[in-house]
Amino acid sequence: MVPLDNLVTISQTSGPQVISHYNLFRSAEIVGSSAPGYSSSQGLTAMERLAKKSMMQGMQYSWSGLALEEIESGGKATIIFGLGILVVYLTLAALYESFVLPFIILLSVPMAVLGALTAVSMRGLVDDVYCQIGLVMLIGLAAKNAILIVEFAEQLRGKGRSIADAAMEAAELRLRPILMTSFAFILGVLPLTFATGAGQLGRHSVGTTIVGGMLLSTILNLFFIPVLYVLTKTVLEKLSGSGPRSVAQQETKEAAV
Repeated sequence: MVPLDNLVTISQTSGPQVISHYNLFRSAEIVGSSAPGYSSSQGLTAMERLAKKSMMQGMQYSWSGLALEEIESGGKATIIFGLGILVVYLTLAALYESFVLPFIILLSVPMAVLGALTAVSMRGLVDDVYCQIGLVMLIGLAAKNAILIVEFAEQLRGKGRSIADAAMEAAELRLRPILMTSFAFILGVLPLTFATGAGQLGRHSVGTTIVGGMLLSTILNLFFIPVLYVLTKTVLEKLSGSGPRSVAQQETKEAAV
């Protein structure tokens, strides 16, 4: 008989009661959140940097839960934004029965995006999923003001006004409605911009994006959209070799027929 202590050494240690697996590999689950003042995307980036620095050879990491959903949805933001612009363009093309005039309206979207990203950067926020939702919303919100100007300009152009006169008069006629609706919407979003409490960072992100985009697009579109309408409409009519017919001319022609 050989004493057992001649063969082995017994010592007390501590270990996990349950060994979990993820994708058939032994794994340890880490649950965390970003520090106050930092977004979730910044927290994910910090965790990736820390994992690459501290993990031993043969170890890997993988995201799950909300973190995985956020990372997968982040790569689809460009596709969603492009599809949103495409849907708006096709809708406007059917409305105006033209493939050129919708470009004038869609040129208001970059101004809104510039204002949104500038406001987000000045406030120290990042382009997270909430900011991307706000950018998609700005496609319709920024196009709304341009639609009002272009629509009235087309109506005045159909009455025989010159291109410049139609654009200027349309901008004057729709100035007050544009300012009223835009600033009413901005005031309605301000509670999100200065929200407090749980989830305030997400509300700050979407609110700042919308307020910054609407402010800059509202101011700049009042000047740029009429100019773009004059330039585009002039080039279009020169290429097509046709001008507008006034209502009286159209009624005279119909009566002659």
